[in-house]
Amino acid sequence: MTALYHDIIFGPIHSRRLGLSLGVNLLPTTSKLCSFDCIYCECGWNGDHPGQRRFNAREDVRTMLEQTLSRMVEQGTPPDVITFAGNGEPTMHPDFEGVIDDTITLRDRICPSAKISVLSNATQIGRESVRRALLKVDNNILKLDSAFDETVRLINNPVGSYTVDEVVRNMKLFEGRMILQTMFLRGEYAGRTIDNTTEREVAAWLKLVEEIRPRQVMVYSLDRDTPCQTLQKVSREELQSIAVRVEALGIPCSVA
Repeated sequence: MTALYHDIIFGPIHSRRLGLSLGVNLLPTTSKLCSFDCIYCECGWNGDHPGQRRFNAREDVRTMLEQTLSRMVEQGTPPDVITFAGNGEPTMHPDFEGVIDDTITLRDRICPSAKISVLSNATQIGRESVRRALLKVDNNILKLDSAFDETVRLINNPVGSYTVDEVVRNMKLFEGRMILQTMFLRGEYAGRTIDNTTEREVAAWLKLVEEIRPRQVMVYSLDRDTPCQTLQKVSREELQSIAVRVEALGIPCSVA
């Protein structure tokens, strides 16, 4: 069953990719606010959570994060990572860069060993302030689920204008200082077959990976409940075979 995060600070949870992760939700705590409406989103469909669409205030985020980090350090269980995720796309927050600056200050003072990660669908990286903020964190993890606009429309349901070409162009502005993340899956949605593991899909995606040249690639498949019930998880063996092809390009690739 899909579910929202009902707090500004949530967890910590054990992340497959990041370790002991303390979550930060900049989005509404009673609804979902995202520029994608992914068929695999653990928060469910955008339309299922229409409540109040209000970002959490920068001051509230700072206060609650400070309290939680202090308590975790006092208890001897500091997080490995502070992760911006939650009920939608964190980089949509109007003061995203300010929030990141606050978080870096708190991290450096309270638990300097923790990394800061942002999970983003990359729809906002055309904005200079968002790119600037992402370049300040340890792990800016940007999504690209297919090399084809048609497949992105099926899997991610982007809200508003979206083209793979534009996203790739913006990713190249990071000059390798980013992590590329891709969800591989197959199944059916709205009467259409979906499979971004075909040779056509993977070969085209690899060309873009080579063009973007991120410092790392993360490939993964379904692990949590999804709003679309007709999706299938891709095996670890298949993911590893894709990872081998990424590493042949000289780019490290992790499988989760």
